[in-house]
Amino acid sequence: MKMNLSANLFGFDDVDTAGQKLFRNIFELFVVVATAYLAWTWGQYTLRISDIVLPLGFARYIDISFMHGNLLPLWNAGLITALVVAGFFRFGRWPYAVAWVLLLFQYAARFSLGEIPHSANLVGMGLLGYALAELFYPDRESRSKFGLGFTYFFIGLGYTFAAWSKLIASGITWSDGRHLWMWINEKAVDEIARSGMVELNYIQELALSSLMVATIFLTFGLVAEFFAWLVWFKKWRYPVMWAILALHIGIWVTMDILFKLSVIELILLSLPWGALFDRFLVGKTSAAPV
Repeated sequence: MKMNLSANLFGFDDVDTAGQKLFRNIFELFVVVATAYLAWTWGQYTLRISDIVLPLGFARYIDISFMHGNLLPLWNAGLITALVVAGFFRFGRWPYAVAWVLLLFQYAARFSLGEIPHSANLVGMGLLGYALAELFYPDRESRSKFGLGFTYFFIGLGYTFAAWSKLIASGITWSDGRHLWMWINEKAVDEIARSGMVELNYIQELALSSLMVATIFLTFGLVAEFFAWLVWFKKWRYPVMWAILALHIGIWVTMDILFKLSVIELILLSLPWGALFDRFLVGKTSAAPV
Protein backbone atom coordinates (compact mmCIF):
# COMPACT_ATOMS: atom_id res chain seq x y z
CA MET A 1 0.00 0.00 0.00
CA LYS A 2 2.87 2.38 0.85
CA MET A 3 4.49 1.85 -2.52
CA ASN A 4 1.14 2.25 -4.28
CA LEU A 5 0.33 5.46 -2.40
CA SER A 6 3.79 6.86 -3.09
CA ALA A 7 3.50 6.02 -6.77
CA ASN A 8 0.10 7.69 -6.99
CA LEU A 9 1.14 10.83 -5.13
CA PHE A 10 4.66 11.41 -6.39
CA GLY A 11 5.25 9.19 -9.41
CA PHE A 12 9.01 9.19 -8.93
CA ASP A 13 9.40 6.33 -11.41
CA ASP A 14 7.00 7.73 -14.00
CA VAL A 15 8.43 8.82 -17.34
CA ASP A 16 8.34 12.60 -17.49
CA THR A 17 7.07 14.56 -20.46
CA ALA A 18 7.75 18.14 -21.45
CA GLY A 19 4.17 19.09 -20.61
CA GLN A 20 4.31 17.59 -17.13
CA LYS A 21 7.58 19.38 -16.37
CA LEU A 22 6.12 22.65 -17.61
CA PHE A 23 3.01 22.24 -15.45
CA ARG A 24 5.03 21.47 -12.32
CA ASN A 25 7.18 24.55 -12.95
CA ILE A 26 4.05 26.68 -13.38
CA PHE A 27 2.54 25.31 -10.18
CA GLU A 28 5.74 25.92 -8.21
CA LEU A 29 5.85 29.46 -9.61
CA PHE A 30 2.28 29.97 -8.42
CA VAL A 31 3.31 28.95 -4.89
CA VAL A 32 6.24 31.38 -5.05
CA VAL A 33 4.12 34.31 -6.28
CA ALA A 34 1.28 33.55 -3.83
CA THR A 35 3.74 33.35 -0.94
CA ALA A 36 5.21 36.74 -1.81
CA TYR A 37 1.72 38.19 -2.19
CA LEU A 38 0.68 36.94 1.26
CA ALA A 39 3.90 38.15 2.86
CA TRP A 40 3.44 41.71 1.55
CA THR A 41 -0.32 41.81 2.19
CA TRP A 42 0.10 40.60 5.76
CA GLY A 43 3.09 42.86 6.31
CA GLN A 44 1.26 45.99 5.22
CA TYR A 45 -1.73 45.17 7.43
CA THR A 46 0.51 44.41 10.43
CA LEU A 47 1.74 48.02 10.35
CA ARG A 48 -1.77 48.99 11.51
CA ILE A 49 -1.68 46.69 14.56
CA SER A 50 -0.30 47.96 17.84
CA ASP A 51 -1.40 45.28 20.32
CA ILE A 52 -1.76 41.51 20.39
CA VAL A 53 -5.38 40.68 21.16
CA LEU A 54 -5.22 36.91 20.66
CA PRO A 55 -1.89 35.09 20.20
CA LEU A 56 -2.12 32.74 17.21
CA GLY A 57 -0.27 29.46 16.72
CA PHE A 58 3.30 29.49 18.02
CA ALA A 59 2.74 33.10 19.15
CA ARG A 60 1.15 31.51 22.21
CA TYR A 61 4.65 30.38 23.20
CA ILE A 62 6.84 33.09 21.65
CA ASP A 63 6.33 36.80 22.25
CA ILE A 64 5.97 38.34 18.78
CA SER A 65 5.32 41.88 19.95
CA PHE A 66 8.62 42.82 18.28
CA MET A 67 6.76 42.46 14.95
CA HIS A 68 4.52 45.43 15.78
CA GLY A 69 5.17 49.15 15.93
CA ASN A 70 7.97 49.18 13.36
CA LEU A 71 8.77 48.35 9.73
CA LEU A 72 9.95 44.81 10.47
CA PRO A 73 6.90 43.21 8.76
CA LEU A 74 7.87 44.91 5.48
CA TRP A 75 11.52 43.89 5.85
CA ASN A 76 10.33 40.36 6.55
CA ALA A 77 8.11 40.43 3.46
CA GLY A 78 11.06 41.53 1.34
CA LEU A 79 13.26 38.78 2.76
CA ILE A 80 10.57 36.13 2.20
CA THR A 81 10.20 37.29 -1.41
CA ALA A 82 13.94 37.11 -2.00
CA LEU A 83 14.12 33.66 -0.44
CA VAL A 84 11.29 32.11 -2.47
CA VAL A 85 12.76 33.55 -5.68
CA ALA A 86 16.14 32.07 -4.70
CA GLY A 87 14.43 28.75 -3.98
CA PHE A 88 12.68 28.72 -7.35
CA PHE A 89 15.99 29.23 -9.17
CA ARG A 90 17.68 26.65 -6.90
CA PHE A 91 20.17 28.99 -5.22
CA GLY A 92 20.82 26.65 -2.33
CA ARG A 93 18.64 24.09 -0.57
CA TRP A 94 17.50 26.17 2.42
CA PRO A 95 15.71 29.26 1.01
CA TYR A 96 12.24 27.67 0.88
CA ALA A 97 12.56 26.32 4.44
CA VAL A 98 13.70 29.67 5.86
CA ALA A 99 10.95 31.49 3.93
CA TRP A 100 8.34 29.13 5.38
CA VAL A 101 9.48 29.83 8.95
CA LEU A 102 9.49 33.58 8.34
CA LEU A 103 6.01 33.31 6.80
CA LEU A 104 4.79 31.77 10.07
CA PHE A 105 5.97 34.88 11.92
CA GLN A 106 4.24 37.08 9.34
CA TYR A 107 1.04 35.06 9.72
CA ALA A 108 1.06 35.18 13.52
CA ALA A 109 1.74 38.93 13.55
CA ARG A 110 -0.99 39.72 11.02
CA PHE A 111 -3.73 37.67 12.65
CA SER A 112 -3.01 38.57 16.28
CA LEU A 113 -6.41 40.29 16.45
CA GLY A 114 -8.27 36.98 16.62
CA GLU A 115 -9.39 36.62 13.00
CA ILE A 116 -8.13 33.35 11.53
CA PRO A 117 -8.50 32.82 7.77
CA HIS A 118 -8.28 29.60 5.76
CA SER A 119 -7.40 30.90 2.31
CA ALA A 120 -3.64 30.80 2.91
CA ASN A 121 -3.43 27.23 4.18
CA LEU A 122 -2.96 25.57 0.80
CA VAL A 123 -0.26 28.04 -0.22
CA GLY A 124 1.60 27.64 3.06
CA MET A 125 1.54 23.85 2.89
CA GLY A 126 2.62 23.98 -0.75
CA LEU A 127 5.65 26.02 0.29
CA LEU A 128 6.37 23.50 3.06
CA GLY A 129 6.24 20.68 0.51
CA TYR A 130 8.84 22.32 -1.70
CA ALA A 131 10.98 23.15 1.35
CA LEU A 132 11.00 19.49 2.42
CA ALA A 133 11.71 18.40 -1.15
CA GLU A 134 14.77 20.66 -1.38
CA LEU A 135 16.13 19.30 1.89
CA PHE A 136 15.57 15.58 1.37
CA TYR A 137 15.71 14.83 -2.38
CA PRO A 138 18.91 14.99 -4.43
CA ASP A 139 17.68 15.85 -7.93
CA ARG A 140 15.42 18.59 -9.25
CA GLU A 141 12.93 16.24 -10.87
CA SER A 142 12.27 14.35 -7.63
CA ARG A 143 11.96 17.61 -5.68
CA SER A 144 9.46 18.93 -8.19
CA LYS A 145 7.38 15.75 -8.06
CA PHE A 146 7.45 15.64 -4.27
CA GLY A 147 6.35 19.26 -3.95
CA LEU A 148 3.30 18.68 -6.15
CA GLY A 149 2.48 15.32 -4.56
CA PHE A 150 2.78 16.76 -1.06
CA THR A 151 0.18 19.37 -2.02
CA TYR A 152 -2.23 16.66 -3.17
CA PHE A 153 -1.59 14.80 0.08
CA PHE A 154 -2.36 17.83 2.24
CA ILE A 155 -5.52 18.63 0.26
CA GLY A 156 -6.81 15.12 0.85
CA LEU A 157 -5.84 15.16 4.51
CA GLY A 158 -7.05 18.69 5.28
CA TYR A 159 -10.47 18.47 3.67
CA THR A 160 -11.15 14.97 5.03
CA PHE A 161 -10.29 16.12 8.54
CA ALA A 162 -12.61 19.11 8.03
CA ALA A 163 -15.46 16.68 7.34
CA TRP A 164 -14.57 14.59 10.39
CA SER A 165 -14.52 17.73 12.55
CA LYS A 166 -18.03 18.63 11.40
CA LEU A 167 -19.30 15.11 12.08
CA ILE A 168 -17.65 14.94 15.50
CA ALA A 169 -19.05 18.34 16.49
CA SER A 170 -22.58 18.06 15.11
CA GLY A 171 -23.04 14.59 13.69
CA ILE A 172 -24.92 14.03 10.47
CA THR A 173 -27.26 16.89 11.41
CA TRP A 174 -24.52 19.32 10.34
CA SER A 175 -25.96 19.12 6.83
CA ASP A 176 -29.41 20.27 8.03
CA GLY A 177 -30.42 23.01 5.61
CA ARG A 178 -31.46 25.26 8.49
CA HIS A 179 -27.79 25.78 9.22
CA LEU A 180 -27.30 27.16 5.72
CA TRP A 181 -30.29 29.44 6.23
CA MET A 182 -28.66 30.79 9.38
CA TRP A 183 -25.30 31.38 7.67
CA ILE A 184 -26.88 33.13 4.69
CA ASN A 185 -28.89 35.39 6.98
CA GLU A 186 -25.83 36.15 9.10
CA LYS A 187 -23.92 37.24 5.99
CA ALA A 188 -26.95 39.33 4.96
CA VAL A 189 -26.85 41.13 8.31
CA ASP A 190 -23.12 41.82 7.80
CA GLU A 191 -23.83 43.23 4.35
CA ILE A 192 -26.63 45.44 5.66
CA ALA A 193 -24.29 46.76 8.36
CA ARG A 194 -21.64 47.47 5.73
CA SER A 195 -23.68 48.99 2.89
CA GLY A 196 -27.18 49.52 4.29
CA MET A 197 -28.81 47.03 1.93
CA VAL A 198 -28.59 43.43 0.76
CA GLU A 199 -29.57 41.75 -2.49
CA LEU A 200 -29.69 37.96 -2.48
CA ASN A 201 -28.61 36.10 -5.60
CA TYR A 202 -30.59 33.31 -7.28
CA ILE A 203 -28.75 30.48 -5.50
CA GLN A 204 -29.29 32.08 -2.09
CA GLU A 205 -32.98 32.58 -2.79
CA LEU A 206 -33.24 28.97 -3.99
CA ALA A 207 -31.61 27.66 -0.80
CA LEU A 208 -33.83 29.83 1.41
CA SER A 209 -36.96 28.75 -0.43
CA SER A 210 -36.52 25.03 0.22
CA LEU A 211 -35.16 23.12 3.20
CA MET A 212 -34.46 20.15 0.95
CA VAL A 213 -32.38 22.22 -1.49
CA ALA A 214 -30.41 23.80 1.35
CA THR A 215 -29.79 20.36 2.86
CA ILE A 216 -28.64 18.98 -0.51
CA PHE A 217 -26.14 21.85 -0.83
CA LEU A 218 -24.65 21.14 2.60
CA THR A 219 -24.70 17.37 2.07
CA PHE A 220 -22.77 17.74 -1.19
CA GLY A 221 -20.14 19.84 0.59
CA LEU A 222 -19.80 17.35 3.44
CA VAL A 223 -19.49 14.37 1.08
CA ALA A 224 -16.93 16.21 -1.08
CA GLU A 225 -14.80 16.88 2.00
CA PHE A 226 -15.25 13.38 3.45
CA PHE A 227 -13.93 11.69 0.31
CA ALA A 228 -11.21 14.26 -0.40
CA TRP A 229 -8.55 11.67 0.52
CA LEU A 230 -9.27 10.01 -2.83
CA VAL A 231 -7.15 12.73 -4.50
CA TRP A 232 -4.20 10.65 -3.33
CA PHE A 233 -5.02 8.21 -6.14
CA LYS A 234 -4.69 9.16 -9.79
CA LYS A 235 -7.85 7.29 -10.79
CA TRP A 236 -10.07 9.53 -8.66
CA ARG A 237 -7.98 12.69 -8.53
CA TYR A 238 -9.71 14.95 -11.03
CA PRO A 239 -13.35 14.11 -10.17
CA VAL A 240 -12.63 14.70 -6.49
CA MET A 241 -10.75 17.93 -7.24
CA TRP A 242 -13.74 19.14 -9.30
CA ALA A 243 -16.02 18.34 -6.34
CA ILE A 244 -13.79 20.32 -3.95
CA LEU A 245 -13.67 23.21 -6.41
CA ALA A 246 -17.47 23.07 -6.70
CA LEU A 247 -17.62 23.16 -2.90
CA HIS A 248 -15.69 26.45 -2.86
CA ILE A 249 -17.85 27.90 -5.62
CA GLY A 250 -20.89 26.93 -3.54
CA ILE A 251 -19.46 28.70 -0.48
CA TRP A 252 -18.89 31.77 -2.64
CA VAL A 253 -22.38 31.97 -4.15
CA THR A 254 -24.26 31.08 -0.95
CA MET A 255 -22.23 32.89 1.72
CA ASP A 256 -20.19 35.35 -0.34
CA ILE A 257 -16.93 33.91 1.00
CA LEU A 258 -14.27 33.43 -1.64
CA PHE A 259 -10.90 31.91 -0.78
CA LYS A 260 -9.21 33.39 -3.84
CA LEU A 261 -5.78 31.78 -3.63
CA SER A 262 -7.27 28.41 -2.73
CA VAL A 263 -9.62 28.56 -5.72
CA ILE A 264 -6.79 29.47 -8.09
CA GLU A 265 -4.71 26.61 -6.73
CA LEU A 266 -7.60 24.16 -7.04
CA ILE A 267 -8.14 25.24 -10.66
CA LEU A 268 -4.46 24.55 -11.35
CA LEU A 269 -4.82 21.09 -9.82
CA SER A 270 -8.24 20.19 -11.24
CA LEU A 271 -7.27 19.70 -14.87
CA PRO A 272 -4.61 17.47 -16.53
CA TRP A 273 -2.56 20.47 -17.62
CA GLY A 274 0.51 18.33 -18.28
CA ALA A 275 -1.35 16.25 -20.87
CA LEU A 276 -2.91 19.37 -22.39
CA PHE A 277 0.50 21.02 -22.67
CA ASP A 278 1.92 17.85 -24.26
CA ARG A 279 -0.86 17.86 -26.84
CA PHE A 280 -0.25 21.52 -27.61
CA LEU A 281 3.53 21.05 -27.83
CA VAL A 282 3.20 17.99 -30.06
CA GLY A 283 0.74 19.87 -32.25
CA LYS A 284 3.09 22.81 -32.56
CA THR A 285 5.99 20.51 -33.36
CA SER A 286 4.07 18.58 -36.03
CA ALA A 287 2.89 21.83 -37.58
CA ALA A 288 6.38 23.24 -37.84
CA PRO A 289 7.85 23.37 -41.38
CA VAL A 290 10.35 20.66 -42.29
